[in-house]
Amino acid sequence: MADKIKSKIGIEIHGYLITKEKLFCRCATNYKEAVPNTNICPICTGQPGSKPMLPNSEALKKITAIALMLKCRINLKKIVWQRKHYDWPDLPKGYQDTMSGAYSVPVGENGEYLGIKIREVHLEEDPAQWNPDTGNIDYNRSGLPLVEIVTEPDFSDSKQVSKWLNKLVLAMSYINALNSDAGIKADINISINIAGKQGERVEIKNLNSISAIEKAINYEILRQAELLEKNVRVRMETRAFDETKNVTILMREKEIAEDYRFIPDPDLPVIQIKQEEIDKTEKTLPELPHLKIERFIKRYKIDEDSAAVLSSNLELANFFEKITSKINAETAARWVTIELLRILNWNKKELKQVDIKPEHFIELLEMVEKKKITELVAKQILNEFIPKSFPPAEKMKKASIIEGKKEITGICEKVLKENKQAVDDYKSGKQEALKFLIGRVIEKTQRRANPKIVYEVLKEMLKG
Repeated sequence: MADKIKSKIGIEIHGYLITKEKLFCRCATNYKEAVPNTNICPICTGQPGSKPMLPNSEALKKITAIALMLKCRINLKKIVWQRKHYDWPDLPKGYQDTMSGAYSVPVGENGEYLGIKIREVHLEEDPAQWNPDTGNIDYNRSGLPLVEIVTEPDFSDSKQVSKWLNKLVLAMSYINALNSDAGIKADINISINIAGKQGERVEIKNLNSISAIEKAINYEILRQAELLEKNVRVRMETRAFDETKNVTILMREKEIAEDYRFIPDPDLPVIQIKQEEIDKTEKTLPELPHLKIERFIKRYKIDEDSAAVLSSNLELANFFEKITSKINAETAARWVTIELLRILNWNKKELKQVDIKPEHFIELLEMVEKKKITELVAKQILNEFIPKSFPPAEKMKKASIIEGKKEITGICEKVLKENKQAVDDYKSGKQEALKFLIGRVIEKTQRRANPKIVYEVLKEMLKG
């Protein structure tokens, strides 16, 4: 049956903008770290008589950057804040301030990202966090600035959706727009057609992860297909996704714009984005990840996997390009994607959270290339670059390579005397014993002995 199904899927993506303050008040936005109901004031809790402050200018700049990144046409018309009314415990004012709704003008529209058309991009405030099981409400989240990105129904299956969303989230990180710790929320709209039988559009609300989005789409497509196969009408409705059972559940019949009674908010000023502001923001936009991957492969002749890893983080990509000014690109890619990420992951840090200077990294790799130190020693020095790097030459005297055969022979003699069982094992044909002995010599020299010379000396001594 699956090969007969033609699906049309659209997404409404909500993400938390990275700002220090809420959209209409001065309350902090770090709602996850804060004790419930501590980052609040009369404005974001909807107290009688309270009035909103001017909209957060940082949020307006971020929403403009997002719209431009998605190749949207930025509206130069007057943008009016609208009150979107609904009766829900998480909405203290009884309405949500948004740039969407009937007769609304979004910040950006008619865009495109990676083959998917973008209908509109707009800004709105987040409701509070309501727990329906306990009835508790945390207003720390009330009033946080949210971006909403609405796509056209250009997706055909869940894999396409999840792949596109991952790339979108990565691109957002390049302009420091979305709070990645907060994740994204999405509403999915799905309609299907089987052999001319067309169902109406069904919306699935409040999906909080990409994996949940993928599972919900898969279930809903099959649910609708089974109904159409039985000649049962698929009605327009709103559903929720139960992650414990991996099923969608009816919430209500589909709401339309008129149900929300949109009206302009008289307490908020009209927003008008000027062309000079658009031009200024556009100049600050970085190269997008998918374009960076293509350029890295073409310019630096590195493999696609390495290019993808390097492009997964803007700071990492920029760091790599600085290294390639002095170091062969293939060597730079290997050390950045493997060794640099190793020490960052071990210390649970991102590159932007430490102070590793490119010139120190370059000096370290040049010392390896000139055989002043071994790769093992270089890795040990690199371990000490967290949290702050230093000129590797400072470690030169302690870390210089031991290549003198006489000195290495003396160390090998001690290792053979201390590990007689390994010597006997090697002579009885166990080749792994030689690797063990080499490792002991390397360890005794604090990784400074040239492994090739150690191997040659040990082989000669073991013959005797």
